Amino acid sequence: MSIASNVADVRQRLSVQTIVAATKYVGATQMRELFQAGIRDFGENRVKDFLEKKAELSDLEVTWHFIGHLQSNKVKQVINEIDVLHSLDRMSLADEIQKYRQTPLPCFLEVHISDEDSKAGLPISEVRNFVLKIANHDKIQVIGLMGMASLSFDEELLRRQFQSLKQLANELERNGLGKMYLSMGMSNDFEIAASVGATHVRLGSILFGNEV
Repeated sequence: MSIASNVADVRQRLSVQTIVAATKYVGATQMRELFQAGIRDFGENRVKDFLEKKAELSDLEVTWHFIGHLQSNKVKQVINEIDVLHSLDRMSLADEIQKYRQTPLPCFLEVHISDEDSKAGLPISEVRNFVLKIANHDKIQVIGLMGMASLSFDEELLRRQFQSLKQLANELERNGLGKMYLSMGMSNDFEIAASVGATHVRLGSILFGNEV
């Protein structure tokens, strides 16, 4: 199937979710095909690749998401080039963003919801205090939570993990900490995430098919 066909198929399986195309393994040509198919949100994992692809696609009006781990020593290079950050997970990163960002940056807080130690993110129990601690960082606008579920075919396990993020978002909203969007779900589990309440899904291979 073509990229256009893949995008159309995914849209039929989603409702109002924003599709963030995870473009780590593809180049500018495939990204232009995505744009022609109606995708306007691109997500990159690596600073060098992001800067190169943004320069190549400077003629396209897209929203640029950084969805990978952002090292503090790379913040200065990239922080004024992105539109949304999905991986704010520590105070040292918040401080660097505050230091170099010129305008308020919409950020998702990365939360550890899986049972895999290798996955990054704030523990659920620490998120509320983290939001309060960065309240005086006027270059950071917390817009939601991001979580990565376990790499598993156990649908009930995945659902529970996504629900834990949804419940945390509800709790933060009840405590007056603002509207919380949910960035959760990838190619293997996005329909489960969407059913739980994902507002943003980060999709890669399902959009590109045999092209990756």
